[in-house]
Amino acid sequence: MRWAVVETGDGGARLCPLAPDGRPAGPVLEEPSLAAAVRARPEVERWVWRSTAETYRRLLAAGVRVERCYDVEAAESLLIGHEEGQSGQPRSLAAAWARLHGLPVPEDAPARAADTQPSLFEPGPVPLPPGTDELTALLEVYAGQVARTAKTEHPERMRLLLASESAGMLVAAEMTRAGLPWRADVHRELLDGLLGDRYPGGLEPRRMAELAEEVSRAFGADARVRPDLPNEIIKAFAGAGIPLTSTRKWELQKIDHPAVAPLLAYKSLYRLHTAHGWSWLQQWVHDGRFRPEYLPGGTVSGRWTTNGGGALQIPKVIRQAVLADPGWRLVVADADQMEPRVLAAVSRDRGLMEVAGSGEDLYADLAARAFDGDRDQAKLGLLGAIYGQTSGDALKHMADLRRRYPAAVAYVDDAARAGEEGRLVRTWMGRTCPPASMAAPDEAGLPQEEDPPTGYGSSSAARARGRFTRNFVVQGSAADWALLMLAALRRSLSEADLRAELVFFQHDEVIVHCPAEEAAKVSEAITAAADAAGRIAFGETPVRFPFTIAVVDCYAEAK
Repeated sequence: MRWAVVETGDGGARLCPLAPDGRPAGPVLEEPSLAAAVRARPEVERWVWRSTAETYRRLLAAGVRVERCYDVEAAESLLIGHEEGQSGQPRSLAAAWARLHGLPVPEDAPARAADTQPSLFEPGPVPLPPGTDELTALLEVYAGQVARTAKTEHPERMRLLLASESAGMLVAAEMTRAGLPWRADVHRELLDGLLGDRYPGGLEPRRMAELAEEVSRAFGADARVRPDLPNEIIKAFAGAGIPLTSTRKWELQKIDHPAVAPLLAYKSLYRLHTAHGWSWLQQWVHDGRFRPEYLPGGTVSGRWTTNGGGALQIPKVIRQAVLADPGWRLVVADADQMEPRVLAAVSRDRGLMEVAGSGEDLYADLAARAFDGDRDQAKLGLLGAIYGQTSGDALKHMADLRRRYPAAVAYVDDAARAGEEGRLVRTWMGRTCPPASMAAPDEAGLPQEEDPPTGYGSSSAARARGRFTRNFVVQGSAADWALLMLAALRRSLSEADLRAELVFFQHDEVIVHCPAEEAAKVSEAITAAADAAGRIAFGETPVRFPFTIAVVDCYAEAK
């Protein structure tokens, strides 16, 4: 049975059991605290509450773990996107209640600045109208969501998505509390070696200052060029007769000029200094742990982000500071060719499903059947189909793929066409792309600043929208699968009564910190969780979802 629960202003809790339709199935009860309410009812199958990020954080602080929950605000976000294509609209309980009653919808609370840590003085939830009982509002909104879910295109898939998104919220809260093991002393040694001496007054570290001087000298004895200012760099190269459209790495690497090498080195150290330098270390690493605030579904495609800390963009060199505790190990698991395997599963293409189920290296198996045995060309061809690449040999690759794997190519082609025509596009489980006016191509996996252009063709809004939705149906479905994998892994570790802790996750990688003697069991649990997620998400298919797993003392050793 499910129970709904809210906290009261005096630290207590009010709760009641729920019927399958989401309505109350018994009287409202009161408990002296939220922790007491949950502890007293271990038989509850799923707790229904307003927000996992806030509620579960307090439960964890009280030493209470919850197996399953239903996050009303996370569900509201997904259902609004599914029904109206309005991803990003207010999702608070107050907003959901206002929609239910046809009232003006309040905006969500402003997000905390990304460079600050959570504190005891975080702004509270968006308030309900005066006189509105919070438990009553929660019950009404939840019952409404149950009814709305039943009316979606694939209700069972949507129920699965809502459950897995809530499970992701539980994982995120537990990972933040556990923290990623981090050696501040090792981090400082790395910074000292790479950046050199620190100067007072906010001046650049010694090595960056030296590289800045090298850049200036390369343009002439009297030149003074700020390498951190792109406009100055472009102007300096123009003065040397070299036109540039940007200072991106791929464009600079094409130039034969003495300023290029020190400029690229400066840019690399600049990113390190600003994103993971001494200030970052002082702010984010405490008591041997890095604890970012993970945001499941932080992008429109369902991929996670973090609110501050840059946890999902840890530079390889800094990973040397991520060290397991004495006697413990890091089990680092990286999903192999996740998105092509997901494409095989969602498209139901028999040929591609056979390739995705035959071995560990999908690209090598694909090359054995096509592309003259060239694995690199097979990889470029298949990823080009997912991302909409149309330059170079991409057209030939696409023709080969369309002939050999027609259902797979048709699946992404149909998604692209729907996007170009302004129609909504959904992942396999029902996550919905935002309207064209809200779509951010970089969130769908299109090239970032440091990537070379890949010839995506027309720059019109419709074509850009098509490229976005082409990738969205694959990347979003992969994000949905990853939620199920995390939920299965979390449950497996708990049922095995292991001390292991999930401490890190990004879209295709997970890290578990565990005693050395548990590493083998954790590795097996990861493999089993990946298989279970594939079956639950996509049904019985030949597609396999293997992980490359490394048991290491240091995160850097896994790469």
